[in-house]
Amino acid sequence: METIGRDLQEMQRVPLSESHIAALQAAGIRRHYAAGTFLARAGAPVDRFVYVEAGEIEVVNPFTDERHLPSTLGPTQFMGEISILSGGNWSMPMRAVRDTTVVEVPRVEMLRLMSDIPEMSDIVITVLAARRRRQLDSRDGTLVLIGEDDDRAVRRVAEFASRNRLPYRSYALGSPEAGAVAKSCAIASDRPAVIFGRDVVVTEPTPDKVAHLLGLNYNLVNDEAFDVLIVGGGPAGVAAGVYAGAEGLRALVVEDLAIGGQAGTSSRIENYMGFPTGISGADLVWRGEVQAMKFGTRFAMPRRVAKLEQLEDGVFCATFENNQRVRGRAVVVATGVQYRRLPIVRLEAFEGSGVYYAATEIEARYCRNAETIIIGGGNSAGQAAMFLSRSAKHVRLLVRGPSLATSMSSYLSSRLEADPAITIEYGSEVSALHGDGHLEAVTIRSIVDGTVRTIPACAVFVMVGAAPNTQWLSGLIELDNHGFVLTGDAIGAGSPYATSHPGIFAVGDVRAGSVKRVASSVGEGSVVISKVWDYVQR
Repeated sequence: METIGRDLQEMQRVPLSESHIAALQAAGIRRHYAAGTFLARAGAPVDRFVYVEAGEIEVVNPFTDERHLPSTLGPTQFMGEISILSGGNWSMPMRAVRDTTVVEVPRVEMLRLMSDIPEMSDIVITVLAARRRRQLDSRDGTLVLIGEDDDRAVRRVAEFASRNRLPYRSYALGSPEAGAVAKSCAIASDRPAVIFGRDVVVTEPTPDKVAHLLGLNYNLVNDEAFDVLIVGGGPAGVAAGVYAGAEGLRALVVEDLAIGGQAGTSSRIENYMGFPTGISGADLVWRGEVQAMKFGTRFAMPRRVAKLEQLEDGVFCATFENNQRVRGRAVVVATGVQYRRLPIVRLEAFEGSGVYYAATEIEARYCRNAETIIIGGGNSAGQAAMFLSRSAKHVRLLVRGPSLATSMSSYLSSRLEADPAITIEYGSEVSALHGDGHLEAVTIRSIVDGTVRTIPACAVFVMVGAAPNTQWLSGLIELDNHGFVLTGDAIGAGSPYATSHPGIFAVGDVRAGSVKRVASSVGEGSVVISKVWDYVQR
């Protein structure tokens, strides 16, 4: 299956050409660092690209100040992280091993060079993606979580970091590793904690606080103006971000949790053209995010738009839940849908501690060697069942209907039926949840005869029904009876993506009548930008 970044061992020694180096030298400043000098600190802005002319640079463990990796950066190599594209922060400290000479190019100037010299951009982005892949594969970063399995707040931070491809380390309460980290930070070793480097212990941790430490909202100022606001970071929104940036529009993609949306939780997409061995939804959209950032598109997360309004000058104003505001000359609605909450007693009490709406690596760890329940009969539920069956003791797929023929792709339903680790129970539903703090058991009811039985289970995944995310539109545009956005012929618009309000467009699953597939969402997000361009130019 395709994954982000090529192998680091293959890519870490790929050199820039002489013309690339000459361009860096012309745009940058030569600096000298004495042995032992830090060139970057964790949490500091990635504000420059560093090319090594002479000397040696090492990655430093932020808790011990010792060399963190066996390999170092030497002459002809460069220091950097993928966050240079977005203006994020360094995730690991970097230090000169011996007297070192480098050429430093300011971030904005480096992005201009990458735009002007695509061959250099290809090398830089490929190497930076490979470095991020190494961090993710080894679960290696300055962000450290203690007690993820025991604390809901820490678990939410883990979900945010995992789904946004942010490297972090996680240690169990009471483990020797947790004790060592706690000692270096002078905190209690028997309590859950979120730590960034050795100096920052996050009190009352939230994804927003962690995003701030990682620089995900770096330089986003109040009432900042853009050509287009793209609300929603799923496949449609990210595709719109790619094409908006490529067309020279100043674009901002706003996402409330994780780039990728529901597609980002899909463990394996096998029917997307160009990936014959399949690709995870998170990896697919991550590639698009990097591509959009290369073209200058900005991303803001976690940010939820609470209200959209049009000002007297015709510009649209989006207000976030934290009361921060941004402005745009046009708006693309790409907020997709979310799984519905089921009317089960205590459902909300178990959310995040036994009830989940996504099946990723992080949730799979909670299901290891235990009974797992999935509610739903669509492709997402089927993919989740296949994915979780690798780690769970047994997976039960509960389907209210009599078959999967009308809701799931044939190739997927056939695999589910053939997998001995998966049981499909038709005409079934969850009627009760049991546990103290964490989910311990569920009651399953037969729709046919009303009989019930209670079985032990560590997790229930709810993947049934879809509700559009349109409450924030504040009545500006027409919706259908289910809350989906009406576009095109339904409201007499000239474009299939135009809404009833000029300047507001809708793409992807949130649009009434859309085909609920990743490929169609990507296509709509790509095509809509031509209409946005026409509107903005007028």
